[in-house]
Parts: sequence; structure tokens; C-alpha cells
Amino acid sequence: MQDVGALALLPVVIILLVAVLTRRTLFAMLCGTLVGAVLLGGWGFFDSWIGYFGTAMADETLQWLMLVVVLFGILITLFERSGAVREFAAWAERFVNSRRKSTVLSFLLSIVLFVDDYLNVLTVGTSMKAVTDRYRVPRTELGTIMKLTAAPIAVVVPFSTWALFFAGLLEAQGVTVDGSGFGAYLQAIPYIFFGWIALVIAALVAFGVFPRLGALKKDAKRADTTGDVFPAGTTEEERLAEGVLPADAEVGEFAASGDDGGRAVAAAPVAVATRAPDIAKPRPWNFLVPIAVMIAVTILTEVDVLKGTVAALVVAIVMYTVQRRLKIKGVFDAAFDGVGSMLFVIVLTALAFMVQHMNIDLKLADFVIATTEPVMIGALLPAMVFLVCGVYAYATGSFWDLAAVITPIVIPLALAMDVNPIIAGAAVFSGAALGSTTCLYGDGIILASRSTGIKPLNLMTAILPYAAIAAVLSLAGYLVVGFLGV
Repeated sequence: MQDVGALALLPVVIILLVAVLTRRTLFAMLCGTLVGAVLLGGWGFFDSWIGYFGTAMADETLQWLMLVVVLFGILITLFERSGAVREFAAWAERFVNSRRKSTVLSFLLSIVLFVDDYLNVLTVGTSMKAVTDRYRVPRTELGTIMKLTAAPIAVVVPFSTWALFFAGLLEAQGVTVDGSGFGAYLQAIPYIFFGWIALVIAALVAFGVFPRLGALKKDAKRADTTGDVFPAGTTEEERLAEGVLPADAEVGEFAASGDDGGRAVAAAPVAVATRAPDIAKPRPWNFLVPIAVMIAVTILTEVDVLKGTVAALVVAIVMYTVQRRLKIKGVFDAAFDGVGSMLFVIVLTALAFMVQHMNIDLKLADFVIATTEPVMIGALLPAMVFLVCGVYAYATGSFWDLAAVITPIVIPLALAMDVNPIIAGAAVFSGAALGSTTCLYGDGIILASRSTGIKPLNLMTAILPYAAIAAVLSLAGYLVVGFLGV
């Protein structure tokens, strides 16, 4: 493929523009892949598009991700059909009696699920939205807390899928401490600035200390005024699909006022809040045990999320059939519906992988690096690496792939410029976490929007102001360590 220069940015620009103008992520992704196919295939763009679709589907990472998504879709449906989620929500509400407590619990659950960001967003969204709905917490706020925690906690805790992958990248480039890439990663953790700063902001948002900004401020005002926890433009069908009552339903008085300041207040009727479960003795273990098994098996199998999900699924099926919550036919029905519930996620993810492969052949990374290379002096290297990786990850939806491509370039460059390669590597990992937290068509946003029942564009728009603040502070941090020559 001939180098197209700045035109390599066109598919990404088209995706973002169409998504903002139409608010339809799937249509935007399709437009982006078609533009990429025209750039790569000319008049034979249709054959080119089909070829890249086949390449994406043959990608082992996509196959693995689809399998995890499908299994988790089945598990979520089993949770819902068995009543496990409702009972967990009813149990949690014994300890949660205010808006602040509901958001803090969501944040703490995200911290506990540090093992993997997929597991994190799918579990927290599924389990907590009924609780936060009760206190008029916008779904976008729940999603923002989740996403500002999921990738950041995975990148700063050394026993996660992210940490093990990045440690392997350092070792492959000869960056080791005591002969181990894992040892080098441990030294890099304090310099993964975006991870730490995003976690602090997520905690402040959860505790109600950090002000609501942008789209989230508007969503919170609507939720306080009308009780509608969904973003503007959400249809009745989409609300009903989430198990939320239509606006004209009789729901009783169970939602807390929006002006509680973190304290419990008198209940008030909310037409669109989730119906509170009427359960005398809720059994949270029907939800907690499969989740605990998932975490334990994932850790014990060298952070294999797929094996953890399978184990959780098996345990859930055994528990629910033994308790006669579901018959075998009900399990199969749930499995079929669970797969169907993830079709949108699967198609969107497949298109995202197409974009990634097109970006490689369009030499987008080469263009970005060549554009920024003139200012790549030693003191600026960590900051420039973070900036390039963050922008590239946000624009392309490529995170681990980004690190795998950029790290072999950055580490030798750092050594040649007498820059600490561990800090340079940390800047790469921070950029990847920034992209995962914000990218409209990244798998993290797609899965988080699925678990919270809102559109990816609404979630990304809510997150961006907070992620931007964390990114600016991170950039300043890398400038400081760069000029100090740490």
C-alpha cells in the first residue's frame, strides 16, 4: 500500500464526525470502514472491505474477545432470569441508603474487580445499575465511574491482564529488573500517571466531591428533576429493555431526592426508575459466589479471563438448577437470549478490529510518529510518547496492539536519548489506558455501555471532560520527570 500521509486519518475522522452528527455508533463505524476500504482498494473497495472483514474475523484476539463476550452475555442473562441480580440489589440496598453510598459502592466494586477491565465493567454495570437508579444517579455517571476505574486499576495493579501483558513487552525489549520484565513493570507503576490520576478523579466523583461536568451535569439535572436516569433521546423501548418502567407507570414511592447531599432523605415517586425488588430475605450469594469463582479462577489460571468466565458460568448453572430457580430448558433459553443480547457488541467490535487492521495498512502509526519525531528531544520524550499513544489509542480503538507496536520503537529511542526506558514504557501504558477509557468504538466503552444500558456515544461524551483533566495532569507529570531526568 502506498503511503497516503495525512489521509490515513480520514477513516478515524469520519467515524467521529458521523457518530457525533447521527448519534449512531454502528453506522459511524460502517462509514469509517467504507472510507478505509476506498483508500486501500480504490474502485475495488467492496472486495477490499470484504477482505478486511475476513481479516478481522480471523484475528485471534477478536475471536477470544467474542467468546468472552458471548459467555458473559449468557452469564448476565442467567443472573437476570434467576433473580440473582435483583436479590443482590435488594441486599445491597440494606447498606446503601443514599446516592453517595450507591456511587461509592460502585467505585469500590470496580476496585475489587481489578483483574480485568472487561470483567470489571460488565460486572459492575450489571450489578449496580438497579441500586444507582433508585437514587437518581444517571446511568452516564455510573458508566463514568466504572470506566475511569476499569483500565486505570488494571494498569496500576501488577496482578492483572494488562500488567502481565505490558510486563512481557518490557522483557521482550530487554528492559528488566533482576532479570524480569515483571520487576521492571513494578518500577514503572509509580510513573503510570494517567492510571493514578483517573482513579483519584473516579473516587472524587463517586464521593460527590468532584463537580459534574459537561453532558454528565445535564444528565444529573434531568435525573434530579424528572427521575429519568437515561440520557436524553433514550426511547421507551430501550428503557423497557433495561427492565425500567415506562413514564406513565405506577411505581410507588421509593426513589430518593436528588438533593440529598449524600444523606438519606424521604422517598419521592420517580416514573422511570427501576422497580424496587420486593424480597424478604435476599440471597446475595447467588450473584456473589459465581463472581468470586470468576475472580479466583482467573487469578489462579495466570489471569485467563476466559477460563474464569467458564467457571463462573458452570457454578451459576449448578446453583440455579439445584435451587430450582431455573429448569434445564430455562438455562438453554437464557443461553440463547444471552448470545442474542451481545450481537450489537459483537458486530461493533468486529468493525472496530477492521478499523485497526486498516490503520496498520494505511500506516497511520508511521504518519503519527513521523509528524511528532522532530520534537522528540530527550526531556520531552515521555510527554510526547504519552501524547502520541493517547491520541492514537483514542482515534483507533487499539490499546494492547498499540503498546505492542509502539513499545519496540519507544524503548530503543529512549535508550538512544539517555531517557529511563522504564518511564518511557510507563508513558506508553498510560496512553493505552487513556485510549481504553475514552475511545468511542473501543471494546471497553462498548462493553460498559452494554452493561449500563446506554449508547456508547452518550458514555464517551460523559467521560471525556474527566479523562481530559487526567490526561492534561499526566502530560504535566511526564514533562516534569522528563526535565528532571528521573
